[in-house]
Amino acid sequence: MTGPRDDAITLLLHECRAGDGTAERQLFEALYAELKRVADALMASETPGHTLQPTALVHEAYLRLVPAGVKWQDRAHFMAMAARAMRRILVDHARARRRDKRGGRARQVTLADDAVPGTAQDLDVLVLDDLLDRLEQLDERKARFIEMRYLAGLGNREIAEAAGVSERTVKRELQFGRAWLRKELEDRGV
Repeated sequence: MTGPRDDAITLLLHECRAGDGTAERQLFEALYAELKRVADALMASETPGHTLQPTALVHEAYLRLVPAGVKWQDRAHFMAMAARAMRRILVDHARARRRDKRGGRARQVTLADDAVPGTAQDLDVLVLDDLLDRLEQLDERKARFIEMRYLAGLGNREIAEAAGVSERTVKRELQFGRAWLRKELEDRGV
């Protein structure tokens, strides 16, 4: 079930696709706080003084998404894709840091439902990226649901609406996805 705000966001997404610059500015203003929340969550485990800041992550992801010409379904679809774009940016950044002669730790991502940065369930963003790519090969929907839940911070209802499935299906897919990730992490000794 969508509300008036979601309908307004959907309309702005369609107007942006049609090339309306005013709608693009309005969309950014309407979604900025939500995008910033996602970026803050993704960056929570970064080391202090990190060269990539949440605001820059939001702007970079937004710049990659809006001119892409995607047929946005709604706010949840946009947020899911924003989380994916932010994941790509962080992975690229982590890979660049690893290539740096000084090295550096890759950032950590938490997969727990009660996500608390710094817990034992934190993992390297590059490991998570690799595991999500492998899960996507096995079951694309489970991988997308994990991204939407843990990277975009969408709730089960929002994921269900974006994917056109029931909340029960989302819950089941997330349970399987988390179990698969835990097993893979155990196999890697992480």
